[in-house]
Amino acid sequence: MTNKAVYITTIESNSGKSIVSLGLMKLLLSKTAKVGYFRPIIDDLAAGASDNHIQTIVSHFNLDLEFTETYAYQRSEVMRLKNQNREDKIITRIIEKYKAIEERFDYVLIEGTSFTGEGALIEFDVNLLIAKNLGVPAIILASATGKTTEELVGALQLAYDSFHDKGVEVLSLIANKVQANDADDVIKKLKYHLPNDVIINAIPLNPILANPSIKEIVEALDATVLFGKDYLNNQAGYFSVGAMQLRNYLTHLKENGLVITPGDRADIILGALQANISANYPAISGIVLTGGLRPEESIIKLIEGLVDVVPILSVQGGTYAVTNHIGDIKSQIYAENTQKITTSISDFEQHVNVDALLERLITFKTDAITPRMFQYNLLKKATAHKKHIVLPEGMDERILRATKQLTDINAVDITLLGDKKQIADKVALMDLQLDLSKISIIDPVKSDDFEAFAKALYELRKHKNVNLAMARDLMEDVSYYGTMMVFQGKADGMVSGAVHTTQHTIRPALQFIKTRPGASIVSSVFFMCLEDRVSVYGDCAINPNPTASQLAEIAISSAATSRAFDIDPKIAMLSYSSGSSGVGEDVERVREATQLVKQQAPDLKVEGPIQYDAAVDLKVGKAKMPESEVAGQANVFIFPDLNTGNNTYKAVQRETKALAIGPIIQGLNKPVNDLSRGCTVDDIFNTVIVTSIQAQDDSF
Repeated sequence: MTNKAVYITTIESNSGKSIVSLGLMKLLLSKTAKVGYFRPIIDDLAAGASDNHIQTIVSHFNLDLEFTETYAYQRSEVMRLKNQNREDKIITRIIEKYKAIEERFDYVLIEGTSFTGEGALIEFDVNLLIAKNLGVPAIILASATGKTTEELVGALQLAYDSFHDKGVEVLSLIANKVQANDADDVIKKLKYHLPNDVIINAIPLNPILANPSIKEIVEALDATVLFGKDYLNNQAGYFSVGAMQLRNYLTHLKENGLVITPGDRADIILGALQANISANYPAISGIVLTGGLRPEESIIKLIEGLVDVVPILSVQGGTYAVTNHIGDIKSQIYAENTQKITTSISDFEQHVNVDALLERLITFKTDAITPRMFQYNLLKKATAHKKHIVLPEGMDERILRATKQLTDINAVDITLLGDKKQIADKVALMDLQLDLSKISIIDPVKSDDFEAFAKALYELRKHKNVNLAMARDLMEDVSYYGTMMVFQGKADGMVSGAVHTTQHTIRPALQFIKTRPGASIVSSVFFMCLEDRVSVYGDCAINPNPTASQLAEIAISSAATSRAFDIDPKIAMLSYSSGSSGVGEDVERVREATQLVKQQAPDLKVEGPIQYDAAVDLKVGKAKMPESEVAGQANVFIFPDLNTGNNTYKAVQRETKALAIGPIIQGLNKPVNDLSRGCTVDDIFNTVIVTSIQAQDDSF
């Protein structure tokens, strides 16, 4: 799928990230009309204040975004949640906020943190974590200030390696604030160490961007503005202290220079103002009067009579201290300072290969989907078209906790099976705060549908010597009752197995829901949510020793399931050998199954027989099967038998701490899914969500 966003990040504070954000925003807007802007984490704000960076981007480019839409957290909120080990909550909210913007815009520019204040030491890892979980490529920049060329190149290379190792694609590296005569050398050394497809650029240091505006000086020095309030956005391009006689000082004036002089030096003040309007001298940006001294009334009156007066400020402190303080100001870009914005965009366009970068931005594609994004998409799909799911094991604590989570977010309609009073007492004992008015509770034996369900079961199973009395006995079983609710359209799907065996859960579905047209067997898959990707494993729960034709059907069904959940299937038919090298009955069965898949579903990308390492590792895959379009890139894994599949999924789950969602049953006319008796509340939650999505899709 085509990517819709890029993540701009840095490795330090004061890196000049704004120049990239402004330049990229203009570049993207030149090719697409609707570009959004998002900052996952911003600095803490005073009450009623807004973030300067966001305000600058949104207002300058007139983006259709409210301030509260453009960020997820303030810095202190993130630190509090991290101290509570609640990183899951941080990422979940960031994904939700990002996706809300993504839905409204053609492309989204995401800007990382600024490495200031509490938590700055961990921000690189935070930005990496966010980019990885959003599943978007990155642009990384670093400042050359205070670094040798080797240190700068090393820092950027290390950042690239860190992102790349975590599965985040890096589109470009930008060395910012380099000395102009070092730029080519920096680019050359970076290109030597990095892949050819990474776009390398260096932006020279620009004093106009480094030096503060008069407005920033006013704020930093708590200055009093005596004159020129309309010109506070003037840019201080150069500082000079007026301590010598005027005739000598005039020779030191430079374009957009800032004059710093004691407040009683009327000669310097008037001389600088006269030079500003003279065609023979450069214009100045402002005058700072030190020592808390102000000109005499006669001088004030003279200044008031001048036109186009530049800003004149009065500050406390000696000239030397004030000059040092101004030199220490870390200048920022803000909305009113159009000079800096224009200069930033101009520098970006001049020193960045914008054509190559734009091409990568708008054509970059990724087949990977991150686990967090996968779970977010599941929830969004489920809530878009709510379905009714029955949970037969209504007295199980895990079922009740999952029910509360599901009802709190209004994801599905829930029916619990069991005695209403016993369930209510259990909820009270657990102090669960589950609002029972939001769900339905049915005791099968006491229900109005019991007799009709029993008669329906009798009609369906009388050819198997089931009489009406036997049907009534079976219908007292919650698995049979819940399955009949699905069969009769009283519920859209069922999830069970927290207490009951797989056989107990699935048997009723096989007896009267039966397989969908074209399916000869029922099979299962697990969604394996690994650190940086989601894989599909099948069949790990139902079929012990599938034949070649059954393996082929499992593969085709698993591909259909993958597509329904936005995973573009690349199928690996697993065996103990790859390609044509292996011999033996087991490998021949997989080879035959692969050929059947190619014949029955020629649109699918499938490879087999193939070993697991060749299926997942690009280097191994290319070495063993260089012509394969699946080797090293597989995301759907079909195991040759239940023994291999079940052990593999459990080994991967335990050793990698992966989240395993499933088993998800394939091939039934209506969705019924099984839980492990060792399932967690999260397992139940996820399986109910998946079942709800299955109920929306006619292919199940």
